[in-house]
Amino acid sequence: MGSTFDQLADAVLAGTPATADDALAALRADDAELMSLVAAAGRLRRAHFGNTVKVNYLVNLKSGLCPENCNYCSQALGSSAPILKYSWLSKDETLQQAGAGLQGGASRVCMVSSGRGPSNRDIDKVTEMVGALKSEHPDVEVCACLGLLSDGQAEQLKDAGVDAYNHNINTAESNHDNIVQTHTYADRVDTVTKAKTAGLSPCSGLIAGLGETDEQLVEALFALKELESDSIPVNFLMPFDGTPFENTWELSPLRCLKILAMARIVCPDREIRIAGGREMHLRSLQPTALQVANSIFLGDYLTSEGQEAEADLAMIRDSGFVVLGSDEELAQRPADPAIRRRGAGTDVLPNA
Repeated sequence: MGSTFDQLADAVLAGTPATADDALAALRADDAELMSLVAAAGRLRRAHFGNTVKVNYLVNLKSGLCPENCNYCSQALGSSAPILKYSWLSKDETLQQAGAGLQGGASRVCMVSSGRGPSNRDIDKVTEMVGALKSEHPDVEVCACLGLLSDGQAEQLKDAGVDAYNHNINTAESNHDNIVQTHTYADRVDTVTKAKTAGLSPCSGLIAGLGETDEQLVEALFALKELESDSIPVNFLMPFDGTPFENTWELSPLRCLKILAMARIVCPDREIRIAGGREMHLRSLQPTALQVANSIFLGDYLTSEGQEAEADLAMIRDSGFVVLGSDEELAQRPADPAIRRRGAGTDVLPNA
């Protein structure tokens, strides 16, 4: 007889969405049930994404010096975290950075800048960079992450060739005001909606470990589902010194795995990306997490170092997965269907 989680996976695969109670059950699974949970969530992952892992690469266009007070962020107003601070990379620097990620196997480049939101001049800078990147690498997907958008800016990005826009809700609406006070939860939702309306693929996720309750994690996941986020980055809080969340250690590797499994059960057909903090918090369970999630960042994050790209790619291979868009993955795709040119309607005998 299958486990309760196996039955839940059966129901989700048959078209019955998971409920908030189902999500809570996953989050609160006994450690002894963990592999049953991973196996059930893994069935959903493979049903929608097979054995592929999407590799994303982050280019930090502008670092630090942000006027917003997001309490978790090393770049925020009031943070004394010893990070690199610089204003906009040049177009050539951006192309060099992005090229390194693409050479490492990434298919999506995430172009990120700190700040409340872009000015129209900032949008012009980014659209010029995107145009240059796409002329060198026509197949690359570009995701922009520039903060809160003003009217018309999402359309400009779309027209320039940007494919997706990232703006995380970060936490549940009921927890938002404990985390940041310089903008509202509604501001964040508004930007995701603007991106979606302009035809950009919405990318929005969360940060776990911000003092939220189990119920608030579930609330955040269902909000992301309702927002129709195509790509859901799941970040795990890195408690930078010099931020209000320094010395906040709420997460264990098992807890992180349960959060990812819950995300897969709630959003079975969405890209679940293991994002910031995976090395610090999942540690030796990173390969197990790939059984549930289908996307990672390659290399470094905004202000923290990730593990070596070679180690990431080896982890993907060793776990039996292939990088989406790689030669190995393309070789596994079935051939295009042969068009029938014999039998009924022709003078040629049927293949029978």
